[in-house]
Amino acid sequence: MNIQQRLSALRDAMRRHGVTAYIVPGTDPHASEYIASHWKERQWISGFNGSAGTVAVTLDRAGLWTDSRYFLQAADQLAGSGIELMKQGLPDTPEIVPWLATVLQAGDKVGVNPQMFPLNAYAAMKAELSINHIELVSVDLLAEVWTDRPALPRKPLFLYDEKYAGASVSEKLESLRRELLARHAEVFVLSALDDIAWLFNIRGEDVAYNPVVIAYALVDQEQATLFVDADKVDDKSRAALAQQGVSLAGYADIYQAVQAIRPDAAVLVDGDKLNQSLFEHIPAGCTIRNTMSPVFRLKSVKNAVELDGIRHAMVKDGVALVRFFKWLEENVKTGNLSEISVAEKLYECRAQQELFKGESFSTIAGYAHHGAIVHYSATPESDLKLSADSLLLLDSGAQYLDGTTDITRTVALGTPTVPQIVDFTRVLKGHISLATAIFPVGTRGSQLDILARKALWDKCQNYGHGTGHGVGHFLNVHEGPQNIRMDENPVTLQPGMIISNEPGLYRTNEYGIRTENLIHVIPAGETEFGQFLQFETLTLFPIDQTLIDPELLDAREIEWLNAYHLRVYNALSPNLNGDEREWLARKCTPIKVQG
Repeated sequence: MNIQQRLSALRDAMRRHGVTAYIVPGTDPHASEYIASHWKERQWISGFNGSAGTVAVTLDRAGLWTDSRYFLQAADQLAGSGIELMKQGLPDTPEIVPWLATVLQAGDKVGVNPQMFPLNAYAAMKAELSINHIELVSVDLLAEVWTDRPALPRKPLFLYDEKYAGASVSEKLESLRRELLARHAEVFVLSALDDIAWLFNIRGEDVAYNPVVIAYALVDQEQATLFVDADKVDDKSRAALAQQGVSLAGYADIYQAVQAIRPDAAVLVDGDKLNQSLFEHIPAGCTIRNTMSPVFRLKSVKNAVELDGIRHAMVKDGVALVRFFKWLEENVKTGNLSEISVAEKLYECRAQQELFKGESFSTIAGYAHHGAIVHYSATPESDLKLSADSLLLLDSGAQYLDGTTDITRTVALGTPTVPQIVDFTRVLKGHISLATAIFPVGTRGSQLDILARKALWDKCQNYGHGTGHGVGHFLNVHEGPQNIRMDENPVTLQPGMIISNEPGLYRTNEYGIRTENLIHVIPAGETEFGQFLQFETLTLFPIDQTLIDPELLDAREIEWLNAYHLRVYNALSPNLNGDEREWLARKCTPIKVQG
């Protein structure tokens, strides 16, 4: 079926169930960003495959809500589908529930699959709809109309060696149980796949780019149970988990286990992650402690072994990038390279590195005007040939057993224009300002975001995405709870947290610019005014100096750039051959301070 036929089939099912609107989010029962094909319901009904977006369908209209990262992509993918693009964040765009309130009538019913909505989102939506006398009902209509849905992945999990994890499963369980006591909770229902992977030191291949295992878990003071399909666990893994105090049950058995929780128990749930369907199985007499997952916060602060591992991963990644960009520079003038072919070459360079396990997300190789599409994904139809007359924005990352990487570099494939140089340098000023920040303990990411934007704001320029996201350790490339963005987030930055630093600037139909490194929160010192923190830049690869106007940088910014390039050269050069070292030395040549 094409998209219009799928919408028609859904509307037929809506009529059968007495539903006047149906909402399809782009997530799974585990509140994941990247999801298994089995749960890609929003993509199936709309054709839009971005990582963020929700579709609402009525009997005669349909809309896709997504943010500015995906405006251009969504407009292209929705063309001819009959689904309107609803640009979230713009003043004239209503959110889904207010929009439904204008197109539905009192007494109408809105249907959702409760497995696909976290309980907090479900409760908020139900309350908001009820104000307009519209009822929210739980019904899985996609199960009726998506008849050729892919099966759940069946690949086996593997144990993540403690020499990389830095802590055993039993040690992590002990930390979690202390957190439960502090929250006056007796049992914790876990559903987030990366939380489960971290807690039980397991990894898998169930979801593209994120080495997680589809599973649930229950933990109390005496027991820890992992709910996972039996054929995903071999005898060796089963025995090793048992030795760490972990018992196993079937994936679907989580519902029965939750129902069997003692009726007067205090149950901890993360309402932003636990799905409504599973929540409804908790006995009604239980006391619910609805709060952020303790594991979410525990895993965000990397231990010494994890940090050492990611520093090794950054060296390997930097070596791969040197070999790739050197090859790119030598071959771009042939006219034979394209967005897809350079992404494939970059994968090849990384795959040669020790402990490489795959990409951490689909490489964004945006040439010329495609660089202005923030989360662009090249297809055979859109694949542009590269030539030496514009900019290439390359956002990529890798999964190594000892760490996860994420880096964006924008490079000039020919002689850049003055506007390109000015734009690039202003973005760089913001990047350096954040990289060099010193801030007191207790600072939130939202309080630092302005540092990355001020050089742009001074010229009435901006970018629509966040400045920084947390990054996992051989786990999800997007990891919370910390971030750096304009939106308020109560989580404070703590030593051991890893975050991206990625300001950008995008000129529609012209080019895009983004410079991204990963940074690590470390102590900066203590004075009579309190304790202070700062950032250590972890990523190791030069920034294209042909795009920099030194006159727009002050002495402190040039000092940082020169010191960074010296560190890049010293870290990577021992792992390169003579030609590669010579190439890197040219890219790391210090800029002279003016005056």
